[in-house]
Amino acid sequence: MSEQSDQERTEQPSEKRLREAREKGDIPRSRDLSGAVVVLAGVSALISGGERSLEHVRRIYGMGLGYGRDALFSDQLPGRVLSLAMHEAFALFAPVALATLLATLAAPVLLGGIHFSSQALQPKFERLDPLAGLGRIFALRGLVELAKSLVKLLLIGAVLLMVMKHWQAELMSTGRGDVGASMLKAMGLLGRAALLFGSILALIGGADALYQKFDHGKRLRMTKQELKDESKESEGNPELKGRIRQLQYQMARKRMMQELPKADVVIANPTHFAVALRYDEGRMGAPRVIAKGVDELAQQIRVVAGSHRIPLVEAPPLARALYATTQIDREIPAALYVAVAQVLAYVFQLKQAVVRGDEPPPAPQPDIDPDLMGPYKF
Repeated sequence: MSEQSDQERTEQPSEKRLREAREKGDIPRSRDLSGAVVVLAGVSALISGGERSLEHVRRIYGMGLGYGRDALFSDQLPGRVLSLAMHEAFALFAPVALATLLATLAAPVLLGGIHFSSQALQPKFERLDPLAGLGRIFALRGLVELAKSLVKLLLIGAVLLMVMKHWQAELMSTGRGDVGASMLKAMGLLGRAALLFGSILALIGGADALYQKFDHGKRLRMTKQELKDESKESEGNPELKGRIRQLQYQMARKRMMQELPKADVVIANPTHFAVALRYDEGRMGAPRVIAKGVDELAQQIRVVAGSHRIPLVEAPPLARALYATTQIDREIPAALYVAVAQVLAYVFQLKQAVVRGDEPPPAPQPDIDPDLMGPYKF
Protein backbone atom coordinates (compact mmCIF):
# COMPACT_ATOMS: atom_id res chain seq x y z
CA MET A 1 0.00 0.00 0.00
CA SER A 2 1.51 3.29 -1.02
CA GLU A 3 1.85 6.32 1.25
CA GLN A 4 -0.54 8.28 -0.93
CA SER A 5 -3.12 5.51 -0.68
CA ASP A 6 -2.81 5.52 3.13
CA GLN A 7 -3.37 9.27 3.17
CA GLU A 8 -6.52 8.89 1.06
CA ARG A 9 -8.01 6.31 3.45
CA THR A 10 -9.40 8.80 5.93
CA GLU A 11 -12.86 7.30 6.55
CA GLN A 12 -13.69 4.83 9.30
CA PRO A 13 -14.56 1.31 8.03
CA SER A 14 -18.23 0.59 7.45
CA GLU A 15 -20.13 -2.20 9.17
CA LYS A 16 -20.09 -4.17 5.92
CA ARG A 17 -16.30 -3.93 5.63
CA LEU A 18 -15.82 -4.95 9.26
CA ARG A 19 -18.20 -7.89 8.80
CA GLU A 20 -16.38 -9.08 5.67
CA ALA A 21 -13.02 -8.79 7.42
CA ARG A 22 -14.33 -10.81 10.35
CA GLU A 23 -15.62 -13.51 8.00
CA LYS A 24 -12.10 -13.77 6.56
CA GLY A 25 -10.63 -14.11 10.05
CA ASP A 26 -9.14 -10.60 9.96
CA ILE A 27 -9.77 -9.43 13.52
CA PRO A 28 -7.40 -7.74 16.00
CA ARG A 29 -5.24 -10.26 17.84
CA SER A 30 -2.35 -9.81 20.25
CA ARG A 31 -0.05 -12.80 20.78
CA ASP A 32 1.67 -10.90 23.58
CA LEU A 33 -1.59 -10.40 25.47
CA SER A 34 -2.62 -14.03 24.98
CA GLY A 35 0.81 -15.23 26.13
CA ALA A 36 0.67 -13.00 29.21
CA VAL A 37 -2.77 -14.31 30.19
CA VAL A 38 -1.61 -17.91 29.79
CA VAL A 39 1.59 -17.36 31.81
CA LEU A 40 -0.25 -15.54 34.62
CA ALA A 41 -2.89 -18.26 34.78
CA GLY A 42 -0.30 -21.03 34.95
CA VAL A 43 1.85 -19.27 37.54
CA SER A 44 -1.20 -18.41 39.66
CA ALA A 45 -2.34 -22.04 39.61
CA LEU A 46 1.16 -23.22 40.55
CA ILE A 47 1.51 -20.74 43.42
CA SER A 48 -1.98 -21.44 44.74
CA GLY A 49 -0.95 -25.10 45.16
CA GLY A 50 1.61 -24.14 47.81
CA GLU A 51 2.31 -26.95 50.24
CA ARG A 52 0.33 -29.41 48.11
CA SER A 53 2.63 -28.87 45.14
CA LEU A 54 5.70 -29.22 47.36
CA GLU A 55 4.37 -32.50 48.73
CA HIS A 56 4.04 -33.91 45.19
CA VAL A 57 7.63 -32.86 44.43
CA ARG A 58 8.87 -34.53 47.63
CA ARG A 59 7.16 -37.79 46.72
CA ILE A 60 8.68 -37.78 43.24
CA TYR A 61 12.17 -37.23 44.68
CA GLY A 62 11.54 -39.81 47.39
CA MET A 63 10.75 -42.48 44.83
CA GLY A 64 14.20 -42.07 43.36
CA LEU A 65 16.05 -42.17 46.67
CA GLY A 66 14.20 -44.57 48.95
CA TYR A 67 14.35 -48.25 47.90
CA GLY A 68 14.69 -51.37 50.02
CA ARG A 69 16.93 -54.35 49.12
CA ASP A 70 14.02 -56.45 47.86
CA ALA A 71 12.77 -53.63 45.68
CA LEU A 72 16.18 -53.13 44.08
CA PHE A 73 16.30 -56.78 42.97
CA SER A 74 12.68 -56.80 41.74
CA ASP A 75 12.07 -56.68 37.99
CA GLN A 76 8.80 -54.78 38.63
CA LEU A 77 10.55 -51.79 40.23
CA PRO A 78 10.97 -49.58 37.11
CA GLY A 79 7.37 -49.91 36.01
CA ARG A 80 5.99 -49.35 39.49
CA VAL A 81 8.19 -46.30 40.14
CA LEU A 82 7.42 -44.84 36.73
CA SER A 83 3.67 -45.28 37.26
CA LEU A 84 3.77 -43.64 40.71
CA ALA A 85 5.96 -40.81 39.43
CA MET A 86 3.62 -40.11 36.52
CA HIS A 87 0.64 -40.10 38.88
CA GLU A 88 2.35 -37.56 41.18
CA ALA A 89 3.46 -35.46 38.20
CA PHE A 90 -0.09 -35.43 36.82
CA ALA A 91 -1.45 -34.35 40.22
CA LEU A 92 1.23 -31.61 40.32
CA PHE A 93 0.72 -30.18 36.82
CA ALA A 94 -2.98 -30.91 36.18
CA PRO A 95 -4.21 -27.65 37.81
CA VAL A 96 -1.56 -25.71 35.88
CA ALA A 97 -2.52 -27.39 32.59
CA LEU A 98 -6.23 -26.79 33.22
CA ALA A 99 -5.65 -23.12 34.09
CA THR A 100 -3.50 -22.52 31.00
CA LEU A 101 -6.06 -24.30 28.80
CA LEU A 102 -8.88 -22.11 30.08
CA ALA A 103 -6.69 -19.02 29.69
CA THR A 104 -5.89 -20.02 26.10
CA LEU A 105 -9.60 -20.18 25.30
CA ALA A 106 -10.47 -17.00 27.22
CA ALA A 107 -7.59 -14.79 26.04
CA PRO A 108 -9.07 -14.01 22.57
CA VAL A 109 -12.25 -12.68 24.22
CA LEU A 110 -10.25 -9.78 25.70
CA LEU A 111 -9.63 -8.24 22.27
CA GLY A 112 -11.37 -9.65 19.23
CA GLY A 113 -13.66 -12.29 20.72
CA ILE A 114 -13.86 -15.97 19.84
CA HIS A 115 -14.42 -16.39 16.11
CA PHE A 116 -13.97 -19.30 13.73
CA SER A 117 -13.38 -18.54 10.06
CA SER A 118 -13.23 -21.27 7.43
CA GLN A 119 -11.70 -18.79 4.97
CA ALA A 120 -8.69 -18.34 7.24
CA LEU A 121 -7.97 -22.09 6.95
CA GLN A 122 -7.88 -22.06 3.17
CA PRO A 123 -4.34 -22.39 1.72
CA LYS A 124 -2.87 -19.22 0.25
CA PHE A 125 -0.11 -20.21 -2.14
CA GLU A 126 0.97 -16.62 -2.66
CA ARG A 127 2.47 -16.78 0.83
CA LEU A 128 5.00 -19.29 -0.51
CA ASP A 129 6.51 -16.60 -2.72
CA PRO A 130 9.96 -15.80 -1.21
CA LEU A 131 10.01 -12.29 -2.63
CA ALA A 132 6.64 -11.52 -1.07
CA GLY A 133 7.92 -12.98 2.19
CA LEU A 134 10.94 -10.68 2.15
CA GLY A 135 8.62 -7.79 1.42
CA ARG A 136 6.54 -8.63 4.48
CA ILE A 137 9.66 -8.89 6.64
CA PHE A 138 10.95 -5.47 5.65
CA ALA A 139 7.53 -3.83 5.57
CA LEU A 140 6.45 -1.42 8.29
CA ARG A 141 4.54 -4.09 10.21
CA GLY A 142 7.55 -6.43 10.11
CA LEU A 143 9.81 -3.72 11.45
CA VAL A 144 7.32 -2.93 14.20
CA GLU A 145 7.19 -6.61 15.23
CA LEU A 146 11.01 -6.74 15.27
CA ALA A 147 11.15 -3.61 17.44
CA LYS A 148 8.59 -5.10 19.85
CA SER A 149 10.60 -8.32 20.15
CA LEU A 150 13.77 -6.38 20.95
CA VAL A 151 11.97 -4.25 23.51
CA LYS A 152 10.52 -7.37 25.18
CA LEU A 153 13.92 -9.06 25.26
CA LEU A 154 15.67 -6.04 26.74
CA LEU A 155 12.92 -5.23 29.24
CA ILE A 156 12.41 -8.76 30.52
CA GLY A 157 16.14 -9.46 30.60
CA ALA A 158 16.89 -6.25 32.50
CA VAL A 159 14.14 -6.86 35.06
CA LEU A 160 15.14 -10.49 35.67
CA LEU A 161 18.80 -9.50 36.10
CA MET A 162 17.79 -6.91 38.66
CA VAL A 163 15.66 -9.49 40.46
CA MET A 164 18.45 -12.06 40.45
CA LYS A 165 20.81 -9.48 41.90
CA HIS A 166 18.29 -8.45 44.53
CA TRP A 167 17.56 -12.05 45.50
CA GLN A 168 21.17 -13.24 45.31
CA ALA A 169 21.49 -13.78 49.07
CA GLU A 170 18.21 -15.73 49.22
CA LEU A 171 19.24 -17.88 46.26
CA MET A 172 22.55 -18.73 47.87
CA SER A 173 20.86 -19.62 51.17
CA THR A 174 18.74 -22.30 49.52
CA GLY A 175 21.82 -24.54 49.39
CA ARG A 176 22.19 -24.49 53.15
CA GLY A 177 19.96 -25.73 55.91
CA ASP A 178 17.03 -28.14 55.89
CA VAL A 179 16.22 -29.72 52.52
CA GLY A 180 12.46 -29.27 52.87
CA ALA A 181 12.70 -25.63 53.89
CA SER A 182 15.22 -24.97 51.10
CA MET A 183 12.96 -26.56 48.49
CA LEU A 184 9.97 -24.53 49.72
CA LYS A 185 12.04 -21.35 49.60
CA ALA A 186 13.38 -22.13 46.13
CA MET A 187 9.88 -22.78 44.83
CA GLY A 188 8.69 -19.52 46.39
CA LEU A 189 11.48 -17.60 44.67
CA LEU A 190 10.71 -19.35 41.41
CA GLY A 191 7.00 -18.53 41.74
CA ARG A 192 7.66 -14.87 42.46
CA ALA A 193 10.05 -14.64 39.51
CA ALA A 194 7.48 -16.28 37.22
CA LEU A 195 4.74 -13.95 38.52
CA LEU A 196 6.96 -10.94 37.88
CA PHE A 197 7.72 -12.28 34.41
CA GLY A 198 3.99 -12.68 33.71
CA SER A 199 3.26 -9.17 34.98
CA ILE A 200 5.84 -7.71 32.59
CA LEU A 201 4.30 -9.70 29.75
CA ALA A 202 0.87 -8.37 30.76
CA LEU A 203 2.09 -4.76 30.51
CA ILE A 204 3.62 -5.45 27.13
CA GLY A 205 0.51 -7.37 26.02
CA GLY A 206 -1.78 -4.50 27.05
CA ALA A 207 0.25 -2.01 25.04
CA ASP A 208 0.38 -4.43 22.09
CA ALA A 209 -3.41 -4.95 22.26
CA LEU A 210 -3.99 -1.20 21.94
CA TYR A 211 -1.59 -1.06 18.99
CA GLN A 212 -3.17 -4.08 17.27
CA LYS A 213 -6.63 -2.55 17.59
CA PHE A 214 -5.39 0.75 16.17
CA ASP A 215 -3.50 -0.99 13.36
CA HIS A 216 -6.51 -3.16 12.49
CA GLY A 217 -8.76 -0.11 12.22
CA LYS A 218 -6.15 1.74 10.17
CA ARG A 219 -5.77 -1.13 7.69
CA LEU A 220 -9.53 -1.29 7.17
CA ARG A 221 -10.00 2.45 6.63
CA MET A 222 -11.74 3.44 3.42
CA THR A 223 -11.57 6.24 0.90
CA LYS A 224 -14.56 8.49 0.29
CA GLN A 225 -15.02 6.86 -3.12
CA GLU A 226 -15.10 3.37 -1.57
CA LEU A 227 -17.80 4.51 0.83
CA LYS A 228 -19.86 5.90 -2.05
CA ASP A 229 -19.44 2.72 -4.10
CA GLU A 230 -20.40 0.54 -1.15
CA SER A 231 -23.44 2.69 -0.45
CA LYS A 232 -24.56 2.33 -4.07
CA GLU A 233 -23.98 -1.42 -3.95
CA SER A 234 -25.89 -1.96 -0.72
CA GLU A 235 -28.70 0.55 -1.21
CA GLY A 236 -28.94 0.41 -4.98
CA ASN A 237 -28.43 3.04 -7.65
CA PRO A 238 -30.58 6.12 -6.80
CA GLU A 239 -31.61 6.54 -10.45
CA LEU A 240 -32.64 2.89 -10.69
CA LYS A 241 -34.54 3.08 -7.40
CA GLY A 242 -36.31 6.20 -8.65
CA ARG A 243 -37.28 4.43 -11.85
CA ILE A 244 -38.60 1.44 -9.87
CA ARG A 245 -40.66 3.74 -7.64
CA GLN A 246 -42.07 5.45 -10.72
CA LEU A 247 -43.08 2.12 -12.27
CA GLN A 248 -44.63 1.00 -8.98
CA TYR A 249 -46.62 4.23 -8.79
CA GLN A 250 -47.82 3.84 -12.38
CA MET A 251 -48.92 0.24 -11.74
CA ALA A 252 -50.72 1.21 -8.53
CA ARG A 253 -52.44 4.09 -10.34
CA LYS A 254 -53.52 1.77 -13.16
CA ARG A 255 -55.00 -0.74 -10.69
CA MET A 256 -56.77 2.09 -8.88
CA MET A 257 -58.37 3.37 -12.08
CA GLN A 258 -59.44 -0.18 -12.93
CA GLU A 259 -61.22 -0.46 -9.57
CA LEU A 260 -62.85 2.97 -9.88
CA PRO A 261 -65.95 1.82 -11.84
CA LYS A 262 -66.95 -0.28 -8.78
CA ALA A 263 -67.30 2.88 -6.64
CA ASP A 264 -70.66 3.86 -5.14
CA VAL A 265 -69.85 7.56 -4.88
CA VAL A 266 -67.06 10.05 -5.58
CA ILE A 267 -66.67 12.81 -3.00
CA ALA A 268 -64.86 15.89 -4.30
CA ASN A 269 -64.35 19.57 -3.97
CA PRO A 270 -64.74 21.68 -7.11
CA THR A 271 -61.25 21.06 -8.55
CA HIS A 272 -58.48 19.78 -6.29
CA PHE A 273 -59.58 16.62 -4.44
CA ALA A 274 -61.53 13.51 -5.41
CA VAL A 275 -62.07 10.37 -3.32
CA ALA A 276 -64.01 7.30 -4.52
CA LEU A 277 -65.82 5.16 -1.93
CA ARG A 278 -67.31 1.69 -2.12
CA TYR A 279 -69.48 0.02 0.49
CA ASP A 280 -70.63 -3.60 0.51
CA GLU A 281 -72.70 -4.12 3.63
CA GLY A 282 -72.26 -7.89 3.56
CA ARG A 283 -68.45 -7.89 3.12
CA MET A 284 -67.21 -4.64 4.64
CA GLY A 285 -67.39 -3.28 8.15
CA ALA A 286 -67.22 0.30 6.84
CA PRO A 287 -66.97 2.13 3.51
CA ARG A 288 -63.62 1.71 1.82
CA VAL A 289 -61.54 4.15 -0.27
CA ILE A 290 -60.78 2.55 -3.64
CA ALA A 291 -59.33 5.61 -5.40
CA LYS A 292 -58.18 9.10 -4.54
CA GLY A 293 -56.18 11.89 -6.12
CA VAL A 294 -55.46 15.60 -6.29
CA ASP A 295 -55.38 18.07 -9.17
CA GLU A 296 -54.84 16.20 -12.48
CA LEU A 297 -55.53 12.76 -11.02
CA ALA A 298 -58.63 14.11 -9.29
CA GLN A 299 -59.88 15.39 -12.64
CA GLN A 300 -59.32 11.95 -14.21
CA ILE A 301 -61.30 10.34 -11.38
CA ARG A 302 -64.16 12.75 -12.01
CA VAL A 303 -64.10 11.97 -15.76
CA VAL A 304 -64.11 8.19 -15.21
CA ALA A 305 -66.87 8.53 -12.62
CA GLY A 306 -68.94 10.57 -15.07
CA SER A 307 -68.48 8.04 -17.85
CA HIS A 308 -69.70 5.23 -15.55
CA ARG A 309 -72.55 7.32 -14.10
CA ILE A 310 -71.12 7.19 -10.58
CA PRO A 311 -72.73 9.87 -8.37
CA LEU A 312 -70.45 12.84 -7.66
CA VAL A 313 -70.95 14.70 -4.38
CA GLU A 314 -69.14 17.95 -3.78
CA ALA A 315 -68.25 18.17 -0.08
CA PRO A 316 -64.84 19.88 0.13
CA PRO A 317 -64.14 19.38 3.88
CA LEU A 318 -65.09 15.70 3.73
CA ALA A 319 -63.04 15.14 0.57
CA ARG A 320 -59.97 16.65 2.21
CA ALA A 321 -60.49 14.65 5.42
CA LEU A 322 -60.87 11.39 3.51
CA TYR A 323 -57.78 12.12 1.43
CA ALA A 324 -55.70 12.94 4.55
CA THR A 325 -56.82 10.08 6.80
CA THR A 326 -57.39 7.02 4.59
CA GLN A 327 -55.08 5.10 2.28
CA ILE A 328 -56.31 3.32 -0.84
CA ASP A 329 -58.08 0.00 -0.17
CA ARG A 330 -58.53 0.89 3.52
CA GLU A 331 -61.71 1.49 5.49
CA ILE A 332 -62.51 5.03 6.58
CA PRO A 333 -61.87 6.02 10.22
CA ALA A 334 -64.70 5.92 12.75
CA ALA A 335 -64.59 9.71 13.08
CA LEU A 336 -65.96 10.00 9.52
CA TYR A 337 -68.71 7.35 9.77
CA VAL A 338 -71.54 9.84 10.30
CA ALA A 339 -70.43 12.19 7.52
CA VAL A 340 -70.01 9.36 5.00
CA ALA A 341 -73.32 7.81 6.08
CA GLN A 342 -75.03 11.11 5.22
CA VAL A 343 -73.46 11.02 1.76
CA LEU A 344 -74.41 7.38 1.13
CA ALA A 345 -77.99 8.08 2.27
CA TYR A 346 -78.09 11.00 -0.14
CA VAL A 347 -76.87 8.75 -3.00
CA PHE A 348 -79.59 6.21 -2.21
CA GLN A 349 -82.27 8.95 -2.13
CA LEU A 350 -80.91 10.38 -5.39
CA LYS A 351 -81.21 7.02 -7.15
CA GLN A 352 -84.78 6.59 -5.87
CA ALA A 353 -85.68 10.09 -7.04
CA VAL A 354 -84.32 9.34 -10.52
CA VAL A 355 -86.35 6.14 -10.74
CA ARG A 356 -89.57 7.86 -9.65
CA GLY A 357 -88.86 11.03 -11.61
CA ASP A 358 -88.94 13.20 -8.47
CA GLU A 359 -86.89 16.25 -7.70
CA PRO A 360 -83.37 15.33 -6.47
CA PRO A 361 -82.80 15.82 -2.73
CA PRO A 362 -80.43 18.56 -1.51
CA ALA A 363 -76.78 17.48 -1.31
CA PRO A 364 -75.50 17.09 2.26
CA GLN A 365 -72.75 19.27 3.68
CA PRO A 366 -71.56 17.30 6.74
CA ASP A 367 -69.61 18.98 9.51
CA ILE A 368 -65.98 17.84 9.66
CA ASP A 369 -63.44 18.33 12.43
CA PRO A 370 -60.70 20.52 10.87
CA ASP A 371 -58.01 18.36 12.54
CA LEU A 372 -59.08 15.42 10.35
CA MET A 373 -58.05 17.35 7.26
CA GLY A 374 -54.41 17.32 8.33
CA PRO A 375 -52.28 19.58 6.12
CA TYR A 376 -55.25 20.23 3.80
CA LYS A 377 -57.47 22.11 6.26
CA PHE A 378 -56.83 25.41 4.44
